[in-house]
Parts: sequence; structure tokens; C-alpha cells
Amino acid sequence: MLSSHHQHRYVQLRWLLVISSILLIAGLFLPMLTITQFIVIRNDFSVISGITELWKAGQYILFIVIACFSVMVPLTKIALLFKLLQNDNRPHPIKMKLLRLIHDYGRWAMLDVMVVAMLIVTVKMGAIASIQIHPGLYVFGVAVLLIMLTTQSTVKLLENQQPHPSR
Repeated sequence: MLSSHHQHRYVQLRWLLVISSILLIAGLFLPMLTITQFIVIRNDFSVISGITELWKAGQYILFIVIACFSVMVPLTKIALLFKLLQNDNRPHPIKMKLLRLIHDYGRWAMLDVMVVAMLIVTVKMGAIASIQIHPGLYVFGVAVLLIMLTTQSTVKLLENQQPHPSR
């Protein structure tokens, strides 16, 4: 049976995860930036429209990398966190290892891929374009940070519930 403190913490983390999920979905579809070329050509990009354009342009490897680390990893992480934050679910050692792995490597993957993607766009455009940042970039960034915070808090909570072997 969980203590009332642990139950309260589970509820807090689930709410934080719901908010993170909403922000992530919004951040994936909201425009992140507008690229204006020669003053007259404007293109708005979200994460989803950006990876779609990569596919259409035949940039399949970049499409796979960005789609995996900016869309699939966060969604997988959220699904795993929801599963682990069920009150009646005692964490299995394999799930704990997977959670730690996602926590340790997932946070860098999402942020690095976004920076690399923005850098590629900026370098390809050079001096012939201007880039305008939109709220989608901030919403996506906040979602990534909240997911990282939720993961870290979930790891700590579940580790505190693990039986400690005697030394």
C-alpha cells in the first residue's frame, strides 16, 4: 500500500505528464519558425511540417533521425511514464532500467536534434533569408523540459519505493 505522500506525488506527476503531453502535441504542430526568402517567399514550419518537407525532399535519413528523436522518443517516453505512474503498478526491474536509459539519453537526443535541425535550416538559407521564431518553438521546448522533469521525478519516486538490499 502506498503512503498518502506517495499517492499525492503520483497524482502530481500524472497531472504534470498530462500537461506535458498537451504541450508536446501542440508544440509538434504549432509553427516554430517562418523563413522569408527575398522578402516575398514565406514558409512556416512546425516540427511535423518540417519532417514532412524532409520526406518530400528525399532527405530520408534526416527525416528518420528528426522524426525518431523529436516525435517518437518523447511519445514513447510519455507512454512509459503513464504506465509507470499507475498506483497499483510496482515497477519491474526491466522497466526501471528502460526508464533510466530513456532519462539519461532521451533528454540529450531531443534537444540536440532540434538544435541540429535549426542549424541546418539556418546554414542552408545563409544571407538570402530571414528567420522569425514563433511560439511553437517555445511550447515544444517547455514540453521537452517538463517531460525531462517528470522523468527525473518519476525515477526518484520509483527508486524510493524499491526495496533496498542490505549491505
